[in-house]
Amino acid sequence: MNSVPAPPTILAVANQKGGVAKTTSVASIGAALAERDQSVLLVDLDPQSCLTFSLGIDPEDLELSIHHVLTKGTAVGEVIIETDDGVDLLPATIELARAEADLLTRTGREHVLRAVMDDLRESGRSYDWVLLDCPPSLGVLTVAALTAAEGVLIPLQCETLSHRGVGQLLDTVHDVRRFTNRDLAVWGVLPTLYDGRTTHARTVLETISQTYDLEVVEPPIPKTIKFAEAPAAGRSILATSRTSKGAQAYREVASALLVRAGR
Repeated sequence: MNSVPAPPTILAVANQKGGVAKTTSVASIGAALAERDQSVLLVDLDPQSCLTFSLGIDPEDLELSIHHVLTKGTAVGEVIIETDDGVDLLPATIELARAEADLLTRTGREHVLRAVMDDLRESGRSYDWVLLDCPPSLGVLTVAALTAAEGVLIPLQCETLSHRGVGQLLDTVHDVRRFTNRDLAVWGVLPTLYDGRTTHARTVLETISQTYDLEVVEPPIPKTIKFAEAPAAGRSILATSRTSKGAQAYREVASALLVRAGR
């Protein structure tokens, strides 16, 4: 009889504000963990499929996606794709936009992703890490991700307006803890698009940790054109620009997360 593998560390990467380098962070942290010999599954929960596209897969070429797993009962193992970055991917297509509506009327919709993670383990597939790339909203899919995760990481652009949504996200986390996942922990804020030359960016960083009493995951991810170039190549920045400051920052973040997870 097959023994069920040890559970992975499941981390949701969430911020309902778009443009905060959320998908870039998921792809880059995943690749950095893979460099450290961790087995990693990335899950694209955004109907815009940015994570899928940025890892070199055209969503329009896919017959099966996370949508089929969540709403049609397709076995998760049939949908997982290996990528050139050394991580596996559960891809998304635009069909995922329908999943929100399909799931709204379903009993236990908040637990749908947790059930997928359980099925994955029972099938004998083992991962050290599962990173969930949440859509830029606080809808059904984000709540399902928070219900399945043990931690949530909040990427945040170092600009005043970008941290206005953090309070709403933390309210959602509070509700999830109360109703569907008592053990959910906020692992901290990851500062992105950071320009250390400006006093403004540094001030925002200090304000965030004081206002919300959240840990700031270091180092801040610098603002660099290298990040824009990576998705066009269908790889993460760790492959396209290995020695850049951005790639190095994500490696350090991955090291911090490994320590946090006790791996």
